[in-house]
Amino acid sequence: MKNHSFPPRMKQLAARRSATMAVLDVGTSKIACLIARLTPIGDEAAGRGRTHHARVLGIGHQRSRGVKAGQIVDMEEAESAIRQTVDAAERMAKTQVDGVIVAASGGRLASQHFTAKTRIGKGAVAASDVHRVLEASATHAMHRGRVVVHSLPTSFSLDGVGGIREPKSMVGSELGVDLHVASCDQAAMRNLLLAVERGHLGIEAVAAAPYVAGLSVLEADEAELGAIVIDMGAGVTSLAVFAGGVLVHVDAVTLGGNHVTMDIARGLDCRLIDAERLKTLYGAAISSPSDERETVAFDHVGESGEYPAHAPKSHLVRIIRPRIEETLEFLRDRLAASGYPAHAGRRIVLTGGGCLLTGAPEAARRILGGQVRVGRPAGIAGLPESAKSPAFAAAVGLLVYPQFAGREYFEPGHEAPARATGTNGYMSRVGQWLKESF
Repeated sequence: MKNHSFPPRMKQLAARRSATMAVLDVGTSKIACLIARLTPIGDEAAGRGRTHHARVLGIGHQRSRGVKAGQIVDMEEAESAIRQTVDAAERMAKTQVDGVIVAASGGRLASQHFTAKTRIGKGAVAASDVHRVLEASATHAMHRGRVVVHSLPTSFSLDGVGGIREPKSMVGSELGVDLHVASCDQAAMRNLLLAVERGHLGIEAVAAAPYVAGLSVLEADEAELGAIVIDMGAGVTSLAVFAGGVLVHVDAVTLGGNHVTMDIARGLDCRLIDAERLKTLYGAAISSPSDERETVAFDHVGESGEYPAHAPKSHLVRIIRPRIEETLEFLRDRLAASGYPAHAGRRIVLTGGGCLLTGAPEAARRILGGQVRVGRPAGIAGLPESAKSPAFAAAVGLLVYPQFAGREYFEPGHEAPARATGTNGYMSRVGQWLKESF
């Protein structure tokens, strides 16, 4: 990551500190804002390292505008939609938001892995030794035009013995580390931050959408044994691979629910609003014996609706199924190329609005070959029923992220102290990032 700077960061939320957090998920189909109160768990057993209970105080969500494939394409429209969404959450929570944690789904999320080794002095491994080996692993240059979103040590080694999670106080002569770096396009990140900034909001941190979706839907054992989280959004389908309890890989393809809607509109020659309705009410990625007998009604483009057209449901399924299969096949090939292929024993968890399509889990099971389930946000109190859907997995996961942010490593000078509310030196941090990067 040499000579490249970072979006704003936050340290892990102190285990004994309460905080009010606001999070913002700027997606292709919807924008969601959650405001929640995080209180320490105390001596209770914390699941997967969670240190706080979260209770939602306010929520706002509406149809996204100015966003395509997870990226800002119309700054004015995106800014307006963000303002309205945050305002709705503020009114419900009866509080004002100064800063937010933002989810990033666009910008071609991708992973790189770096390794480094360093000699250590006599005696036990000290914090300074861990810092030196992490610093050595972080000297690798990123691809031009990319910016780091996450930088996570996945494992350490001592004298060639790997799989060590915490090397401090252990004895050895050579310390090694494997560092996982998740990055995205710098321009996409810059425009996302600018759209939020124009709404007079500070940015506490940025997190990859599939990563935080995994934090909200995975069970402890799933993350430990190995799981693939697939976030099926409207413009982007992204994935996060977890193993040993940590994030080890992210990837994304620019295919999603909006592409299915466009296919239906073209295939049936109907309006986009009707195509979305047909997909939501009758769409399926798997055929059934009754499809030929059932019919769906819609209006052709330009017609008044006095005499609606009809088509068998089987025709709708024949339009949807190839697109879903294509998306899953892309993911299968990407996973195989990355060295983290899906297999019969691996757990696959689907999130995002696209996984609610009838037959999506069956299609994933057939193409990817793992054990598949639909993941819903868990462990957050005060969520309204509408937000307990897989479509809100990333937004809810942003409330969990501050409890895991301390696992990341960034070069000295790029870390920022965590705050519960407020801009946290936002102008200086973002101003410095923009100055150094552009």
